[in-house]
Amino acid sequence: MGHCWHGYGGGRCRDNQHTVEGWLKLSGDERFAELPTARGAVRGVVEAPGSKSLTNRALLTAALAQGESLLSGALFSDDTRYMSQALLSAGVEVDADEAGSQFRVVSRGGGPGPVAEPIFVGNAGTAMRFLCSYFALGEGTYVLDGAPRMRERPIQELVDALNQLGGRVEAAPGTGCPPVRIEAIGLRGGLAKIPGERSSQFLSSLLLSAPYARQVVDLEVVGELASRPYVDLTAGVMRAFGVEVENDAYRQFRVRPGQYRACRYSVEPDASSASYFLAAAAVTGGEVTVRGLSTQSTQGDIEFVRILEQMGCVAWNSESGLTLAAGSRLEGVDVDMRDCSDVALTLACAAPFASSPTTVRNVAHMRLQETDRIHAITRELERAGITVEEREDGFTVHPAQPLAARFETYEDHRMAMSLSLIGLRTPGCSVVDPGCVSKTFPGYFGVLRKLVG
Repeated sequence: MGHCWHGYGGGRCRDNQHTVEGWLKLSGDERFAELPTARGAVRGVVEAPGSKSLTNRALLTAALAQGESLLSGALFSDDTRYMSQALLSAGVEVDADEAGSQFRVVSRGGGPGPVAEPIFVGNAGTAMRFLCSYFALGEGTYVLDGAPRMRERPIQELVDALNQLGGRVEAAPGTGCPPVRIEAIGLRGGLAKIPGERSSQFLSSLLLSAPYARQVVDLEVVGELASRPYVDLTAGVMRAFGVEVENDAYRQFRVRPGQYRACRYSVEPDASSASYFLAAAAVTGGEVTVRGLSTQSTQGDIEFVRILEQMGCVAWNSESGLTLAAGSRLEGVDVDMRDCSDVALTLACAAPFASSPTTVRNVAHMRLQETDRIHAITRELERAGITVEEREDGFTVHPAQPLAARFETYEDHRMAMSLSLIGLRTPGCSVVDPGCVSKTFPGYFGVLRKLVG
């Protein structure tokens, strides 16, 4: 294995086009691509990539641990490239075996070394947020920056919490968004209050680096905590590396000073990425198995399986993985998706094929993600002749036979993958910028095409 992606620059994954070419019919200018259409019920077995959420958490934790850690089943995508490259620039040895889906991380332990240049993380939210706390543990000046959309994504609440713990962190004046400047002197620890409604990633960021503060870290969540399962995921990774998080009803968290232990860590298949294939079975009346996944997964987005069961599908675990089979018809649902909002777009694009309306509630924080996902999915489904009622915290999708449309993706990987479900039942659909899926699932369209074919 060699060092990970030397020379990886500030743009999108340099082999984006390779992931699309040969699987989709590209236009002359290669800005859009036709979506595959199923000839009948979709049936098959697929391999989902490793979880982005787990891979980036494990990369950061391994960088803080002293010694050599091996991460197997890891995701290789834009987001994990940005994370690994940032750690590499901070003096951590990060070796990659992409063919074997493995990272080897070797660290002297503790916070980062000096970094001369600004660190660019594209539109990788986990990288930006987790690295803010990580670099606050160092000594010297660090600057974290991202793509134009990242400069619109609020981070002031995390900055304020880090400063309560003794950090010297500043977001862009007047916006509370990146770029973020850190005059690092380590973190003292103590008590910090963190709002929970905007993003659970702020809390996860603080938890991941908290063992290396000089004192006990107490974190008080103000308001309701969004996406609680992701905080459980964070605590699970920390536990695997030898640190326990004390959780008092998701209101108070405590982490005592300590050190992570290097280890071998296995990354689960990504439940969010799997959702598109499970939905493909649901909307075409088929049956799909996702190898290596289980309904017992600790990932919050496994809740999507239970939502599909409410809609009339049947799911079961076996030695092969998780299988979902469509029922006699798809029923609409009314669901609170606060804790699994990454699959709300998947549900939105399956919903037109249900026999009654589907309502998604309590996901206002989706407006602050890679794009305003509530407005974006409303606009794109309406482009296909589907009636959608947009609300501040969600939407309702009515049954329809979608019309052929060319969908905008807003440089948002989940928009592109979700809208591909419309194409399964509607010939002539296409998506603009199909390469945006490289953010989390570079091979998505290849896997989908193989499944459909």
